[in-house]
Amino acid sequence: MSSTSTSIWIALRNPVFRKLWLASVVSGCCVSAHDMAATWVMNLMSPSPFLLSLLSTAASLPFFLFTFPAGALADMVNRKKLLCVMHGWLAAAAAGLALFGWLRLLNPTLILVAVFLLGIGFACNAPAWTSVIPDVVTKEELPSAVTLGGVQMNISGVIGPALGGLILPLIGSNWVFAVNAAGFLLVLVAILSWHNRRKRSRAPTESMLESFVGAVRYVRYSRGIQVVLIRALLFSLLISVIPALLPAVGLKALHLNSSHLGILFTSMAIGSLLGAVFVVPWARAHFSSNDVTVLASLLIAAVYILMAAVRHLETFMAVAALAGLGWTLAASELWVVAQQAMPGWTRGRLNAATIMASQGGIAIGGLAWGATAAFTGFEYTLLLATLLVCFNLSVAGPLSIDFIKLLDAEPAHPPNIPTFPTPPNSDDGPIAVVAEVKVDPQDLNQFLELMRELRLIYLRNGASSVRLYESLADRSGFRLEAVSPTWKEYLLVHRRMTKAEREILDRFLQFHAGEKAAVYHYVLITKDIANPTPRI
Repeated sequence: MSSTSTSIWIALRNPVFRKLWLASVVSGCCVSAHDMAATWVMNLMSPSPFLLSLLSTAASLPFFLFTFPAGALADMVNRKKLLCVMHGWLAAAAAGLALFGWLRLLNPTLILVAVFLLGIGFACNAPAWTSVIPDVVTKEELPSAVTLGGVQMNISGVIGPALGGLILPLIGSNWVFAVNAAGFLLVLVAILSWHNRRKRSRAPTESMLESFVGAVRYVRYSRGIQVVLIRALLFSLLISVIPALLPAVGLKALHLNSSHLGILFTSMAIGSLLGAVFVVPWARAHFSSNDVTVLASLLIAAVYILMAAVRHLETFMAVAALAGLGWTLAASELWVVAQQAMPGWTRGRLNAATIMASQGGIAIGGLAWGATAAFTGFEYTLLLATLLVCFNLSVAGPLSIDFIKLLDAEPAHPPNIPTFPTPPNSDDGPIAVVAEVKVDPQDLNQFLELMRELRLIYLRNGASSVRLYESLADRSGFRLEAVSPTWKEYLLVHRRMTKAEREILDRFLQFHAGEKAAVYHYVLITKDIANPTPRI
């Protein structure tokens, strides 16, 4: 693997991505300072570590509740307009929190509500944002762009909390919240200046219900996406210990002040940044994606043991840095694999499903770890988390993400649409496509294995049923029948095929011994049978 392909900086050569990325860095610094200020204000208002852990749940729960509708919208509407609307929402939510602070109306409930509203904005923004990145960068730049997304958060995490810790005693939390609102408006300006030159498919749009059913269908019949979602959920359930307990341990066990709290967040971000810049490229060059996640899990297990044992400030800052490194190492690899496994036509919805799994795990985990710590103490909770991380390593083999090496999710060339004397209407159907092939006996096992793959391809892309029949008169003869609900759905099934899927379809047609396999198209005419009308 060349150094160019593993460099995390190559996407910055793209001027459009560079502008969006720089604006995100500035806004991210404001968000990190805002998070630190909200944590500090909550600590002043309540002595409960459970309320502190609820901050991570309030921030993550909207991702579980709202990300899928947002992902469906990202596939249905203009993504640029959606991003603009959501950054306006985020700016309004941050400004509202500042306003309530100036009116002296803040309390723990209002802080949690404000964090939840910001979470809604981030949840609705995330699928569209992640879906436009492949439109902004090239395929070669995509791993760099994904990693730089993590670097952006890490740089923001380094500068934002440190700056927030310094200026919080000087200007107060309300001004920190107001500056965050201004940061969102800066990103809004950068989005407005972007002109997407890539044309999106103009296939007929789906309703929200159809979009939801399509996403569920795709996950059901795609083992690769199932693996990604399960691994993302398990990882987030276990990594949620860090956002839930790291600030609580620092504030309640180490008795940090506002400046030290900022340094704690900064230390974790420095570890993430160093990991993204130095460790991630090195790990990708020397290990497979699955091995990288295993190494990250071992590091996280060590971090939890140290969090339970260390009570010296400087050493605890180093532990926070290791936590950030382990988090970035695993999360960036899981996210890159997810992006590479998703076809473009459903990327918004599948990104939403991935974000829902990840953030849902953090929301549930934050609630569970916070409640456990309130009853048993930090030390026992962290040791339990360590044991669960070690147990989770057992799924790395059966649910390996190295399947991505054999997958090509790039869209195939548009298919040749068959022509008929009387063209069907888009709502005509169901449509049955029938292919008849003859298979040599020695190729039968290979043919049946290929058919299993082809069945999953048709079903996840929209076919309602796929059946294979064997001729009773000639056991070497087979008949494939794939049914789509309408002519429109039939066209979508073939337009959605990736290069890898089209290759499997071509291999199936080539199994025909002799000439090219015969393919026929039929439309159901049940109504005509029930009420026969002579045809001229």
